Amino acid sequence: MSHQPHDHQRCISTALQAAEQLCGSKGVRFTELRRRVLELVWQSHRPLGAYDILDTLSREDGRRAAPPTVYRALDFLLEQGLVHRIASLNAFVGCSSPEHRHQGQFLICRNCHEATELDQQRIHRAIADSAAEHGFTVEAETVEVAGLCARCREAA
Repeated sequence: MSHQPHDHQRCISTALQAAEQLCGSKGVRFTELRRRVLELVWQSHRPLGAYDILDTLSREDGRRAAPPTVYRALDFLLEQGLVHRIASLNAFVGCSSPEHRHQGQFLICRNCHEATELDQQRIHRAIADSAAEHGFTVEAETVEVAGLCARCREAA
């Protein structure tokens, strides 16, 4: 199975346009810093940690960016549904469908660390149904499945 080259710039442009529209429709400010943090998260489909973002911003500015600044930007992006947090990696990945609120479901390659978002209602429904059988109310869910992506499996 061969894979087509991927155009990350197109992903970045699409994500930024979606973010501008979403923030505009909600009446929230999509500041230059928030925009830049989202752009950095979308540089690849590998989850990116806050300190990786901080290091990049510091190199670009020529001065040390403050961690709370980056965390506030990430919190904003999470609240707006523009990024997801990958708990097992303590990192962030861009949301492929920010126009509708949903919980994260990810396939994470243990070799290249690429994360693929699934957004499958069947998975969400199975979790909700199982929780209900136990009298449990789900408030948040994140499904993270580790394994090998097709590209890494082919290379092995």
